[in-house]
Amino acid sequence: MRTPPRRVVVVGASLAGLRAAESLRELGFGGTLVVVGDEPHMPYDRPPLSKALLAGAVPAGGVAFPVAADLDVDWRLGCPAARLDPRGRVVETADGTTLPYDGLVIATGAAARGWTGPGTAPDRGVLTVRGLDDALALRSALRAAREGGRRLVVVGAGFLGSEVAAVARSAGVAVTLVDPAAQPLERALGSVVGGFVAQAHREHGVDLRLSTTVVELAGAGGGVRAVLSDGDRVTGAAVVLALGAVPNTGWLRGSGLDVVGGVACDRFGRVRTTRGRFLPDVVAAGDVCRVPEPLAGGALVNQGHWTSAAEQARTAAATLLHGPGPLEPRVPSFWSDQYDLRIRSVGLPHLADGQQVLELDPRGRRAEVLHHRGGELVGAVTVNRTGRLAAHRRTLLDLVAAPFR
Repeated sequence: MRTPPRRVVVVGASLAGLRAAESLRELGFGGTLVVVGDEPHMPYDRPPLSKALLAGAVPAGGVAFPVAADLDVDWRLGCPAARLDPRGRVVETADGTTLPYDGLVIATGAAARGWTGPGTAPDRGVLTVRGLDDALALRSALRAAREGGRRLVVVGAGFLGSEVAAVARSAGVAVTLVDPAAQPLERALGSVVGGFVAQAHREHGVDLRLSTTVVELAGAGGGVRAVLSDGDRVTGAAVVLALGAVPNTGWLRGSGLDVVGGVACDRFGRVRTTRGRFLPDVVAAGDVCRVPEPLAGGALVNQGHWTSAAEQARTAAATLLHGPGPLEPRVPSFWSDQYDLRIRSVGLPHLADGQQVLELDPRGRRAEVLHHRGGELVGAVTVNRTGRLAAHRRTLLDLVAAPFR
Protein backbone atom coordinates (compact mmCIF):
# COMPACT_ATOMS: atom_id res chain seq x y z
CA MET A 1 0.00 0.00 0.00
CA ARG A 2 1.25 3.47 -0.88
CA THR A 3 2.30 5.57 2.12
CA PRO A 4 0.80 9.06 1.75
CA PRO A 5 3.24 11.98 2.13
CA ARG A 6 3.24 13.97 5.33
CA ARG A 7 5.07 17.03 4.02
CA VAL A 8 4.63 18.30 0.47
CA VAL A 9 6.65 21.12 -1.07
CA VAL A 10 5.25 22.84 -4.15
CA VAL A 11 7.90 24.82 -6.02
CA GLY A 12 6.14 27.47 -8.06
CA ALA A 13 3.43 29.87 -6.87
CA SER A 14 1.53 30.59 -10.07
CA LEU A 15 -1.48 28.81 -11.60
CA ALA A 16 -0.11 25.25 -11.61
CA GLY A 17 1.35 25.55 -8.11
CA LEU A 18 -1.85 26.96 -6.63
CA ARG A 19 -4.07 24.40 -8.36
CA ALA A 20 -1.79 21.60 -7.15
CA ALA A 21 -2.02 22.88 -3.57
CA GLU A 22 -5.80 23.20 -3.79
CA SER A 23 -6.14 19.73 -5.29
CA LEU A 24 -3.99 18.16 -2.58
CA ARG A 25 -6.31 19.55 0.09
CA GLU A 26 -9.44 18.58 -1.87
CA LEU A 27 -8.11 15.04 -2.15
CA GLY A 28 -7.68 14.78 1.60
CA PHE A 29 -4.06 15.70 2.19
CA GLY A 30 -3.87 16.94 5.79
CA GLY A 31 -0.12 17.25 6.21
CA THR A 32 2.26 20.19 5.97
CA LEU A 33 2.03 22.07 2.68
CA VAL A 34 4.77 24.52 1.66
CA VAL A 35 4.61 26.65 -1.50
CA VAL A 36 7.79 28.33 -2.77
CA GLY A 37 7.59 31.26 -5.20
CA ASP A 38 10.30 33.39 -6.77
CA GLU A 39 8.06 36.48 -6.90
CA PRO A 40 6.85 38.32 -3.78
CA HIS A 41 3.25 38.18 -5.01
CA MET A 42 0.58 35.69 -4.09
CA PRO A 43 -0.55 33.55 -7.07
CA TYR A 44 -2.11 35.57 -9.88
CA ASP A 45 -3.57 35.06 -13.33
CA ARG A 46 -1.15 35.69 -16.20
CA PRO A 47 -3.34 36.02 -19.35
CA PRO A 48 -4.60 39.51 -18.31
CA LEU A 49 -1.01 40.77 -18.12
CA SER A 50 -0.88 41.35 -21.88
CA LYS A 51 -4.55 42.26 -22.16
CA ALA A 52 -6.78 43.90 -19.51
CA LEU A 53 -4.05 44.78 -17.00
CA LEU A 54 -1.76 46.20 -19.68
CA ALA A 55 -4.66 48.24 -21.03
CA GLY A 56 -5.36 49.60 -17.54
CA ALA A 57 -8.80 47.98 -17.41
CA VAL A 58 -7.95 46.14 -14.18
CA PRO A 59 -5.62 47.15 -11.33
CA ALA A 60 -2.60 45.11 -10.29
CA GLY A 61 -4.57 43.54 -7.46
CA GLY A 62 -7.33 42.55 -9.85
CA VAL A 63 -5.36 39.64 -11.32
CA ALA A 64 -4.80 37.83 -8.00
CA PHE A 65 -6.36 34.39 -7.67
CA PRO A 66 -8.73 33.93 -4.75
CA VAL A 67 -7.07 31.74 -2.12
CA ALA A 68 -9.24 29.96 0.45
CA ALA A 69 -8.52 31.00 4.01
CA ASP A 70 -8.44 27.36 5.12
CA LEU A 71 -5.95 26.19 2.48
CA ASP A 72 -3.34 26.11 5.28
CA VAL A 73 -0.22 26.80 3.24
CA ASP A 74 3.20 27.90 4.44
CA TRP A 75 3.93 30.49 1.75
CA ARG A 76 7.63 31.06 1.01
CA LEU A 77 7.50 33.92 -1.50
CA GLY A 78 10.12 36.21 -2.99
CA CYS A 79 12.94 33.66 -2.93
CA PRO A 80 13.36 31.11 -5.74
CA ALA A 81 14.36 27.49 -5.42
CA ALA A 82 18.06 27.07 -6.17
CA ARG A 83 18.75 23.33 -5.92
CA LEU A 84 17.03 19.96 -5.67
CA ASP A 85 18.46 16.87 -3.99
CA PRO A 86 16.08 14.02 -4.87
CA ARG A 87 18.05 11.46 -2.87
CA GLY A 88 18.01 13.54 0.28
CA ARG A 89 14.48 14.79 -0.52
CA VAL A 90 15.45 18.41 0.03
CA VAL A 91 14.76 21.66 -1.85
CA GLU A 92 17.22 24.47 -1.19
CA THR A 93 16.19 28.07 -1.82
CA ALA A 94 18.40 30.94 -2.95
CA ASP A 95 18.83 32.24 0.61
CA GLY A 96 20.20 28.88 1.77
CA THR A 97 17.00 27.63 3.42
CA THR A 98 16.54 23.86 3.15
CA LEU A 99 13.03 22.47 2.81
CA PRO A 100 12.71 18.72 3.36
CA TYR A 101 9.84 16.89 1.68
CA ASP A 102 8.40 13.47 1.14
CA GLY A 103 6.30 14.76 -1.76
CA LEU A 104 7.37 17.38 -4.30
CA VAL A 105 5.46 19.26 -7.01
CA ILE A 106 7.61 21.04 -9.60
CA ALA A 107 5.61 23.95 -11.03
CA THR A 108 8.23 26.62 -11.71
CA GLY A 109 6.75 27.63 -15.06
CA ALA A 110 8.81 29.39 -17.70
CA ALA A 111 10.78 32.60 -18.12
CA ALA A 112 10.67 35.07 -20.99
CA ARG A 113 13.34 34.49 -23.60
CA GLY A 114 15.71 37.44 -23.63
CA TRP A 115 17.75 39.03 -26.38
CA THR A 116 19.66 36.39 -28.34
CA GLY A 117 20.86 38.52 -31.22
CA PRO A 118 24.37 39.87 -31.87
CA GLY A 119 25.90 41.99 -29.13
CA THR A 120 24.12 42.96 -25.96
CA ALA A 121 20.85 44.76 -25.47
CA PRO A 122 20.76 48.18 -23.75
CA ASP A 123 20.31 48.15 -19.98
CA ARG A 124 17.24 50.37 -20.21
CA GLY A 125 14.22 50.37 -22.45
CA VAL A 126 14.25 46.67 -23.43
CA LEU A 127 11.34 44.88 -21.79
CA THR A 128 9.88 41.40 -21.57
CA VAL A 129 6.46 40.41 -20.25
CA ARG A 130 6.20 37.28 -18.15
CA GLY A 131 5.35 38.42 -14.64
CA LEU A 132 3.19 41.04 -12.97
CA ASP A 133 6.04 43.48 -12.41
CA ASP A 134 7.00 43.16 -16.09
CA ALA A 135 3.46 44.05 -17.16
CA LEU A 136 3.32 47.04 -14.83
CA ALA A 137 6.66 48.29 -16.18
CA LEU A 138 5.36 47.98 -19.74
CA ARG A 139 2.14 49.75 -18.79
CA SER A 140 4.22 52.67 -17.52
CA ALA A 141 6.29 52.61 -20.71
CA LEU A 142 3.13 52.71 -22.83
CA ARG A 143 1.85 55.69 -20.90
CA ALA A 144 5.16 57.50 -21.36
CA ALA A 145 5.24 56.68 -25.09
CA ARG A 146 1.70 57.98 -25.57
CA GLU A 147 2.37 61.19 -23.66
CA GLY A 148 5.66 61.74 -25.50
CA GLY A 149 4.31 60.84 -28.91
CA ARG A 150 6.87 58.06 -29.25
CA ARG A 151 6.79 54.59 -30.78
CA LEU A 152 6.82 51.10 -29.27
CA VAL A 153 8.81 48.39 -31.06
CA VAL A 154 7.61 44.82 -30.50
CA VAL A 155 9.91 41.98 -31.53
CA GLY A 156 7.95 38.78 -32.11
CA ALA A 157 4.41 38.52 -33.51
CA GLY A 158 3.23 35.44 -31.65
CA PHE A 159 0.39 35.57 -29.13
CA LEU A 160 2.17 37.84 -26.67
CA GLY A 161 3.65 40.23 -29.21
CA SER A 162 0.39 40.53 -31.14
CA GLU A 163 -1.58 41.19 -27.95
CA VAL A 164 0.88 43.83 -26.77
CA ALA A 165 0.77 45.52 -30.18
CA ALA A 166 -3.04 45.52 -30.14
CA VAL A 167 -3.23 47.04 -26.65
CA ALA A 168 -0.65 49.68 -27.54
CA ARG A 169 -2.45 50.70 -30.73
CA SER A 170 -5.78 50.81 -28.92
CA ALA A 171 -4.12 53.21 -26.48
CA GLY A 172 -3.00 55.45 -29.32
CA VAL A 173 0.67 54.46 -29.31
CA ALA A 174 2.49 54.03 -32.62
CA VAL A 175 3.71 50.44 -32.98
CA THR A 176 6.21 48.62 -35.15
CA LEU A 177 5.78 44.83 -34.97
CA VAL A 178 8.66 42.70 -36.30
CA ASP A 179 8.68 38.95 -36.98
CA PRO A 180 10.74 36.60 -39.18
CA ALA A 181 7.64 34.66 -40.29
CA ALA A 182 5.50 35.59 -43.26
CA GLN A 183 2.44 36.20 -41.05
CA PRO A 184 1.78 36.93 -37.36
CA LEU A 185 0.99 33.81 -35.35
CA GLU A 186 1.91 31.67 -38.35
CA ARG A 187 3.82 29.08 -36.34
CA ALA A 188 1.01 28.65 -33.83
CA LEU A 189 -2.12 29.02 -35.96
CA GLY A 190 -1.04 28.68 -39.59
CA SER A 191 -0.88 31.07 -42.51
CA VAL A 192 -4.63 31.51 -43.02
CA VAL A 193 -5.42 32.85 -39.55
CA GLY A 194 -2.03 34.56 -39.54
CA GLY A 195 -3.01 36.52 -42.63
CA PHE A 196 -6.33 37.39 -41.02
CA VAL A 197 -4.52 38.81 -37.98
CA ALA A 198 -2.02 40.67 -40.18
CA GLN A 199 -4.88 42.49 -41.90
CA ALA A 200 -6.32 43.50 -38.53
CA HIS A 201 -2.96 44.89 -37.40
CA ARG A 202 -2.58 46.92 -40.57
CA GLU A 203 -6.15 48.22 -40.39
CA HIS A 204 -5.38 49.49 -36.89
CA GLY A 205 -2.23 51.26 -38.03
CA VAL A 206 0.50 48.83 -36.94
CA ASP A 207 3.74 49.14 -38.90
CA LEU A 208 4.05 45.41 -39.61
CA ARG A 209 7.52 44.19 -40.63
CA LEU A 210 7.24 40.51 -41.61
CA SER A 211 9.93 38.16 -42.94
CA THR A 212 12.25 40.48 -41.04
CA THR A 213 14.52 40.10 -38.03
CA VAL A 214 16.15 42.51 -35.59
CA VAL A 215 19.92 42.32 -35.90
CA GLU A 216 20.92 44.93 -33.35
CA LEU A 217 19.54 46.86 -30.39
CA ALA A 218 21.18 50.04 -29.15
CA GLY A 219 20.33 53.00 -26.98
CA ALA A 220 19.29 56.11 -28.91
CA GLY A 221 17.92 59.46 -27.77
CA GLY A 222 16.56 58.21 -24.48
CA GLY A 223 14.97 55.21 -26.22
CA VAL A 224 16.07 52.12 -28.10
CA ARG A 225 17.00 51.78 -31.77
CA ALA A 226 16.29 48.48 -33.52
CA VAL A 227 18.32 47.74 -36.64
CA LEU A 228 16.38 45.44 -38.97
CA SER A 229 17.66 42.78 -41.35
CA ASP A 230 16.59 44.89 -44.33
CA GLY A 231 18.84 47.70 -43.14
CA ASP A 232 16.06 49.91 -41.80
CA ARG A 233 16.32 51.48 -38.35
CA VAL A 234 13.33 51.99 -36.06
CA THR A 235 13.61 53.92 -32.80
CA GLY A 236 11.09 53.55 -30.03
CA ALA A 237 10.61 54.70 -26.47
CA ALA A 238 10.96 51.01 -25.60
CA VAL A 239 11.42 47.64 -27.26
CA VAL A 240 9.37 44.65 -26.11
CA LEU A 241 10.92 41.24 -26.67
CA ALA A 242 8.15 38.70 -27.26
CA LEU A 243 10.37 35.81 -28.31
CA GLY A 244 8.77 32.94 -26.47
CA ALA A 245 9.53 31.30 -23.14
CA VAL A 246 12.11 28.98 -21.64
CA PRO A 247 11.13 26.43 -18.94
CA ASN A 248 12.53 27.34 -15.50
CA THR A 249 14.72 24.28 -14.98
CA GLY A 250 18.03 25.92 -14.04
CA TRP A 251 17.55 25.03 -10.37
CA LEU A 252 17.27 21.36 -11.34
CA ARG A 253 20.75 21.07 -12.86
CA GLY A 254 22.64 18.23 -11.24
CA SER A 255 19.47 16.68 -9.84
CA GLY A 256 19.50 13.72 -12.20
CA LEU A 257 16.12 14.67 -13.70
CA ASP A 258 15.57 14.75 -17.46
CA VAL A 259 15.08 18.48 -18.02
CA VAL A 260 16.24 19.03 -21.60
CA GLY A 261 13.59 21.32 -23.10
CA GLY A 262 11.52 21.06 -19.92
CA VAL A 263 10.93 18.48 -17.19
CA ALA A 264 10.08 15.15 -18.84
CA CYS A 265 6.92 13.58 -17.38
CA ASP A 266 4.54 10.74 -18.09
CA ARG A 267 0.82 11.39 -18.50
CA PHE A 268 0.34 11.03 -14.73
CA GLY A 269 2.78 13.86 -14.01
CA ARG A 270 5.54 11.59 -12.72
CA VAL A 271 9.00 13.01 -13.36
CA ARG A 272 11.54 11.01 -15.34
CA THR A 273 15.23 10.81 -14.49
CA THR A 274 18.07 10.83 -17.01
CA ARG A 275 18.22 7.05 -16.51
CA GLY A 276 14.66 6.65 -17.66
CA ARG A 277 12.95 5.80 -14.38
CA PHE A 278 10.14 7.69 -12.70
CA LEU A 279 10.42 9.05 -9.17
CA PRO A 280 7.49 8.03 -6.94
CA ASP A 281 7.66 11.17 -4.80
CA VAL A 282 8.15 13.89 -7.45
CA VAL A 283 5.58 15.19 -9.95
CA ALA A 284 5.43 18.23 -12.22
CA ALA A 285 2.81 20.42 -13.88
CA GLY A 286 2.47 23.52 -16.02
CA ASP A 287 4.78 25.34 -18.39
CA VAL A 288 7.92 23.78 -16.91
CA CYS A 289 7.11 20.28 -18.11
CA ARG A 290 6.78 18.18 -21.25
CA VAL A 291 4.05 15.54 -21.32
CA PRO A 292 3.03 12.83 -23.81
CA GLU A 293 0.52 14.21 -26.28
CA PRO A 294 -1.73 11.80 -28.22
CA LEU A 295 -2.21 14.38 -30.99
CA ALA A 296 1.58 14.34 -31.47
CA GLY A 297 1.77 10.55 -31.57
CA GLY A 298 2.73 10.35 -27.90
CA ALA A 299 5.74 12.66 -28.21
CA LEU A 300 6.57 14.87 -25.26
CA VAL A 301 5.12 18.34 -25.77
CA ASN A 302 5.31 21.54 -23.74
CA GLN A 303 1.77 22.83 -24.16
CA GLY A 304 2.26 26.19 -22.44
CA HIS A 305 -1.43 27.01 -22.03
CA TRP A 306 -3.59 28.02 -19.07
CA THR A 307 -6.04 25.12 -19.26
CA SER A 308 -3.27 22.54 -19.61
CA ALA A 309 -1.44 23.88 -16.54
CA ALA A 310 -4.58 23.65 -14.39
CA GLU A 311 -5.43 20.13 -15.58
CA GLN A 312 -1.87 18.87 -15.17
CA ALA A 313 -1.76 20.25 -11.62
CA ARG A 314 -4.84 18.28 -10.58
CA THR A 315 -3.44 15.11 -12.13
CA ALA A 316 -0.05 15.59 -10.47
CA ALA A 317 -1.63 16.08 -7.05
CA ALA A 318 -3.69 12.90 -7.38
CA THR A 319 -0.63 10.92 -8.50
CA LEU A 320 1.45 12.19 -5.61
CA LEU A 321 -1.15 11.09 -3.07
CA HIS A 322 -2.48 7.88 -4.59
CA GLY A 323 -0.18 6.88 -7.43
CA PRO A 324 -1.20 6.64 -11.10
CA GLY A 325 -4.94 6.29 -11.53
CA PRO A 326 -7.65 6.61 -14.18
CA LEU A 327 -7.30 9.62 -16.43
CA GLU A 328 -9.83 11.43 -18.54
CA PRO A 329 -8.80 12.32 -22.12
CA ARG A 330 -8.11 16.02 -22.55
CA VAL A 331 -7.74 18.35 -25.49
CA PRO A 332 -5.59 21.50 -25.15
CA SER A 333 -7.34 24.80 -25.70
CA PHE A 334 -6.26 28.41 -25.72
CA TRP A 335 -7.46 31.88 -26.59
CA SER A 336 -6.28 35.34 -27.56
CA ASP A 337 -8.18 38.63 -27.76
CA GLN A 338 -6.84 41.28 -30.14
CA TYR A 339 -8.81 44.39 -31.10
CA ASP A 340 -12.30 43.03 -31.81
CA LEU A 341 -10.98 39.55 -32.66
CA ARG A 342 -11.82 36.69 -30.31
CA ILE A 343 -9.38 34.00 -31.38
CA ARG A 344 -10.10 30.57 -29.91
CA SER A 345 -8.46 27.23 -30.59
CA VAL A 346 -8.63 23.57 -29.58
CA GLY A 347 -6.02 20.90 -30.17
CA LEU A 348 -2.52 21.66 -31.39
CA PRO A 349 -2.74 23.50 -34.72
CA HIS A 350 1.02 24.02 -34.85
CA LEU A 351 1.48 20.29 -35.52
CA ALA A 352 -0.49 20.48 -38.78
CA ASP A 353 0.81 19.90 -42.27
CA GLY A 354 -2.43 21.06 -43.92
CA GLN A 355 -5.31 23.48 -43.40
CA GLN A 356 -8.99 23.36 -44.37
CA VAL A 357 -10.78 26.70 -44.50
CA LEU A 358 -14.44 26.42 -43.52
CA GLU A 359 -15.02 30.17 -43.32
CA LEU A 360 -12.87 33.20 -44.02
CA ASP A 361 -14.61 36.56 -43.89
CA PRO A 362 -12.16 39.37 -43.06
CA ARG A 363 -14.78 42.06 -43.60
CA GLY A 364 -17.21 40.31 -41.24
CA ARG A 365 -14.29 39.54 -38.86
CA ARG A 366 -15.02 35.80 -38.84
CA ALA A 367 -12.96 32.71 -39.62
CA GLU A 368 -13.01 28.96 -39.02
CA VAL A 369 -10.04 26.79 -40.00
CA LEU A 370 -9.32 23.10 -39.39
CA HIS A 371 -5.75 21.82 -39.09
CA HIS A 372 -4.77 18.31 -40.18
CA ARG A 373 -1.66 16.19 -39.87
CA GLY A 374 -1.39 13.21 -42.17
CA GLY A 375 -5.04 13.74 -43.03
CA GLU A 376 -6.17 13.56 -39.40
CA LEU A 377 -7.56 16.47 -37.39
CA VAL A 378 -5.10 17.90 -34.84
CA GLY A 379 -6.62 21.32 -34.21
CA ALA A 380 -9.24 23.93 -35.03
CA VAL A 381 -9.14 27.73 -34.86
CA THR A 382 -12.00 30.19 -34.94
CA VAL A 383 -12.15 33.97 -35.02
CA ASN A 384 -15.39 35.38 -33.59
CA ARG A 385 -16.98 31.94 -34.06
CA THR A 386 -16.44 30.50 -30.58
CA GLY A 387 -19.64 28.45 -30.64
CA ARG A 388 -18.31 26.32 -33.46
CA LEU A 389 -15.43 24.92 -31.42
CA ALA A 390 -17.54 22.47 -29.38
CA ALA A 391 -18.02 20.07 -32.30
CA HIS A 392 -14.31 20.14 -33.14
CA ARG A 393 -13.44 19.51 -29.49
CA ARG A 394 -15.67 16.42 -29.48
CA THR A 395 -13.96 15.10 -32.60
CA LEU A 396 -10.52 15.62 -31.08
CA LEU A 397 -11.61 14.00 -27.80
CA ASP A 398 -12.66 10.91 -29.71
CA LEU A 399 -9.23 10.79 -31.38
CA VAL A 400 -7.21 11.16 -28.18
CA ALA A 401 -9.43 8.81 -26.10
CA ALA A 402 -7.94 5.62 -27.61
CA PRO A 403 -4.97 5.39 -25.16
CA PHE A 404 -7.38 5.74 -22.23
CA ARG A 405 -9.68 2.89 -23.20
